[in-house]
Amino acid sequence: MADFKAALKDAQDVLRTWTSRGLIVTPDAEDLSKAMSHALHGGKALRAFLVLESSRLHGVERQIAERAAFAIECIHAYSLVHDDLPCMDDDDLRRGLPTVHKKWDEATAVLAGDALQSMAFEMMLHHSMGPHRAETTKTLAMAARFMVRGQMMDIEAETASEPLTLKQITYLQSGKTGALIRWSGTAGPQLAGEHSEELGRYADALGLAFQIADDVLDVEGDEATVGKAVGKDAGAGKATFVSLLGLDAAKLRARQLVDEACDALSCYGEDAETLKEAARFVITRTH
Repeated sequence: MADFKAALKDAQDVLRTWTSRGLIVTPDAEDLSKAMSHALHGGKALRAFLVLESSRLHGVERQIAERAAFAIECIHAYSLVHDDLPCMDDDDLRRGLPTVHKKWDEATAVLAGDALQSMAFEMMLHHSMGPHRAETTKTLAMAARFMVRGQMMDIEAETASEPLTLKQITYLQSGKTGALIRWSGTAGPQLAGEHSEELGRYADALGLAFQIADDVLDVEGDEATVGKAVGKDAGAGKATFVSLLGLDAAKLRARQLVDEACDALSCYGEDAETLKEAARFVITRTH
């Protein structure tokens, strides 16, 4: 696990470096810039890690990989800022800190999310990103749209006459959570102008395991450790993997998905050990 922890810290360092480099505070937009930085602060940087690792496996130049890693974290942060708004999940806490609309106001949160999304595509389309930047940016846009569709399905499910089935919630979460994780895990080969079905299978299994772990944390976690409100899904009567499968069966399914993720990487040999450690991490994390 030591290699994974070092690689994850490296991804966090990349995110901090590019945040300070990319967000320029100007007198006429100081609150906006601060809100964007706040939204990017304190995350695990798992998606950035996946971009960096998949890029390493496919020989992508480091600076290109770092730009893509920062871009996906901007998309992820924007989605969280908007997801926390009163019109959505109405959360006061994110990553152990006040959500953007609580620290500033709703208008600033909306605009900060908008700006983070725009910055992601600006990063991806920079001339230094190589010959495959346009196609990789296109797939990022598709992943972001799929994520939004998953969020919309989640909102609609709250007022549906019948709870979602296991098949429906799996499809929903393949967008809401899984789409950005899949893009991150396959960004390396895309940036290299290549294709990796194996990394796609790995990322799909990882994304679903990650969501199941989130559902478990909502039941078993505590707010101080998780860094956000817990118990909200049950309180809202939401269908989750835990509510549909039961706690023990959900944990078992997550472990099975981790095995599937690791098996998918066999063609990479020992070079993929850090990615395997990441898969094991997502279902043992406490936040």
